[in-house]
Amino acid sequence: MAPGPDNGSHGLRHAGDDAFQLTVDYLKQETVEPLRGLGRFLYMGIAGSFFMAGGLLLILIGVLRLLQTETGTALTGDWSWVPYAVVVVLGIAVIGIAAWRITAGPGKEKLPAVMARREAKETEIQEGAS
Repeated sequence: MAPGPDNGSHGLRHAGDDAFQLTVDYLKQETVEPLRGLGRFLYMGIAGSFFMAGGLLLILIGVLRLLQTETGTALTGDWSWVPYAVVVVLGIAVIGIAAWRITAGPGKEKLPAVMARREAKETEIQEGAS
């Protein structure tokens, strides 16, 4: 038996299925995979921050114990508050240094170049509209 006339409908449906599958694969590639990478980045960042905080806490407690035990009778009695004050000042210094480094990070260095490009683009658009 001879095959029926081929009007191309099967090929068109196959092309539509391919286009749909290509779209689904593209959306997965551009949304799901970056989100997985972002999840790993956040996971490692949060875990690292907890470990850093725990380590710094242990160091501060160690400094407190060092000041309490190795200074003899110099920091006893009315001066027993001094080791605690020193540890509080060290903790505030660590927080200050961290905040300073966060605000003065690599993005701050790039900001003037980004602003200059943005202003140039706006000027170009305004000149083109005139």
